[in-house]
Amino acid sequence: MHTTLSGQDTSTPRTAAHDRPELRKAIAEIVDSGFLGVSLRVNDERGEWVGSAGAAELGGTATPPTNGHVRIGSNTKTFIATLVLRLVAEGEIGLDTPAAHHLPGFGLDGRITVRMLLQHTSGLFNFSGEVDADGTIVPGIPIAYGPTGQEWLTNRFTTYRPRDLVAPALAKPARFEPGTGWSYSNTNYVLARLLIEHVTGRPVAEELRRHVLGPLGLTGTAVPDASPEIPEPHAHAYYRYVDGGERKTVDVTRQNPSWISSGGDMISTTRDLHTFFSALLGGELLPAALLAEMCAPHPTGIPDMDYGLGVFVLTTTGGGTVICHNGAAIGHAALMCATPDGSRTLTAALNCVDDADLSIATAFRDAQRRLVDEVFGGVRADADHKAG
Repeated sequence: MHTTLSGQDTSTPRTAAHDRPELRKAIAEIVDSGFLGVSLRVNDERGEWVGSAGAAELGGTATPPTNGHVRIGSNTKTFIATLVLRLVAEGEIGLDTPAAHHLPGFGLDGRITVRMLLQHTSGLFNFSGEVDADGTIVPGIPIAYGPTGQEWLTNRFTTYRPRDLVAPALAKPARFEPGTGWSYSNTNYVLARLLIEHVTGRPVAEELRRHVLGPLGLTGTAVPDASPEIPEPHAHAYYRYVDGGERKTVDVTRQNPSWISSGGDMISTTRDLHTFFSALLGGELLPAALLAEMCAPHPTGIPDMDYGLGVFVLTTTGGGTVICHNGAAIGHAALMCATPDGSRTLTAALNCVDDADLSIATAFRDAQRRLVDEVFGGVRADADHKAG
């Protein structure tokens, strides 16, 4: 398969010093693995490199914009965790305070703390569905990943309010006793949003603008709430399904993201994600002690992948430590990775044809591992961790 490549942002001079053939090769191989397009931004000791490969839309020849807008999925969780930790720093809440103290009326188990919400150790059912140990799928709200995805497709412009998402999830049996296990749950982060709004008396979008987006100048980042729009420029997202025995593909770039809420509804760019993550890990948004709490690894049961508070803590094949999050939003995906001090970052935006069978999932995991190893493989474990 022939992969179309583009170079750096037009604002960045194309010189031999900026040429990174290994990165060009990596993104070309990611496209060849099944993605429609990918754009990559790397900031390290050699400066900044940006490039893209593949196509911005089906049937097109233009590569994805190197700083286009993308639905960042669960990278949203890192922004939400940062806001919660700022409230901790201001003395508004305590990390180990029962979450129910700030979320009256939800009937939360009094043993579930704020920390457990951010760490995914609450045991709360994931409103977007769970998979039991025996492989049985326990459905949640209609989503594109099962069993056929057609219900989500039909209702992809439906508006859900946060309480619509968490109420049925809280009615489900807990996955485990609070604090005794780890299970990734979007319910935790919608509750974290509601906690922020209860404590501050302001919408989470306003709090993000006041404390993160505005101070860092993240003009390409948005909290869309229930709006289906995504700013130009952007690559397109697609969804493939079977209707009456016929395979069909539809453009789902426009979709109402309220179905995932603060579990993954934000829009950003690779440049903004770099700026945010570098500033966060560089100590610009949180006190050192809380940044250390955020990046402290908690076992997940997944090899070489622990979780902190709104971030994954990865171990590279070279034995290094990388702080990371990723996210997928049906046809769009994003990666956000950095050394523990934020001095070296990798941010990427991907677009693809998604489907109910999550056919792209393996390619997404492999793409993340490939890029992390390419950019961070030689990083020494715990090097220059400013958080202590």
